[in-house]
Amino acid sequence: MKQIQNTDEFDSEVLKSEKPVVVDFFTEWCGPCRALAPILEELSNERDDVVIAKVDAGELADLAQKYNVMAFPTLMYFKGGEVVSNLTGLRSKDALSKWIDEQG
Repeated sequence: MKQIQNTDEFDSEVLKSEKPVVVDFFTEWCGPCRALAPILEELSNERDDVVIAKVDAGELADLAQKYNVMAFPTLMYFKGGEVVSNLTGLRSKDALSKWIDEQG
């Protein structure tokens, strides 16, 4: 799982990625975000069809604002540099895997 450190890295790792990217917008103070982290780590290790990246919305507030992230965690599915779908809140591994599959 990739931790995005700045907007340049977001551009190169997410917007210009050849594979679809699931971006987890999280904050350090968010309990559900902490619960979601190991689930996303498992998915990242198990799936090679999608990249999973994390953006600390506290550190990179400009990115969170750009994508209108209002609640945490928010997951966004990027394909070809565009947001295709998003989810807000804690979800099970099975639910997240199904959501990824549905974006196809």
